[in-house]
Amino acid sequence: MSAADIDLGTWVQAADLGVALVLSALIGLEREVSAKSAGLRTHALVGLGAALFMVVSKYGFVDILGDEGTNLDPSRIAAQIVSGIGFVGGGLIFVRRDAVRGLTTAASVWVTAAVGMAAGAGMWTIAAVTTVGYGIVVYGLAFVARSLPRSGTAPSTVELVYVAGRGVLGRALEAATSEDFIVDRVRVRPARGDWQYGSDTIAAHDVRRVRFEVAGVGALSDLAVEIEAIAGVLQVHVEDANTMME
Repeated sequence: MSAADIDLGTWVQAADLGVALVLSALIGLEREVSAKSAGLRTHALVGLGAALFMVVSKYGFVDILGDEGTNLDPSRIAAQIVSGIGFVGGGLIFVRRDAVRGLTTAASVWVTAAVGMAAGAGMWTIAAVTTVGYGIVVYGLAFVARSLPRSGTAPSTVELVYVAGRGVLGRALEAATSEDFIVDRVRVRPARGDWQYGSDTIAAHDVRRVRFEVAGVGALSDLAVEIEAIAGVLQVHVEDANTMME
């Protein structure tokens, strides 16, 4: 079949899929840059698949519309896309203790499906506006969210690896309380493997790993810097509860 044999309607359908692919990829690109579990390829496929379902819903049954007893409701496929994408989004959300991760990525997949559906339905402008709106939300509102006061009740997690026998843990906890944090659930366990501290190699039996929760209105970044400056600290990692829903 040559290009001349393909009617205009087929090219329009192909253009719908192309628009869906481009816009979905733009959304996925932001998630890819943010190193999220669902990135560029996942979002591009979700949007392209949703668009194809819409195209099939609109044009796929034209040949049987005139048959006796045929009763079609094209909107049913769109409704099934909305229901089905919930399973994909649900798989991206997981809860660990009081921390919830993946909500923003799951929402982005949901929006990508909607963008794909709009593009597949020929509503290119609406699909493009929604994509722009997504960018405003994830970039503009993220800046606003970071400017808001921190929650004083959400527990964040601090984990550090340090050389045992040097009073590091006591000084780290003192640093946390001096930064207006309340410390809770301190758990100490041995660290695995040898560690490098300056030019010295510290054996595993001389290294400890501690994890504790802090709650308060202090700045976690300042706390991390202060703990990292304590002699004997090998590694510091902070998980901010106020940003863990991404």
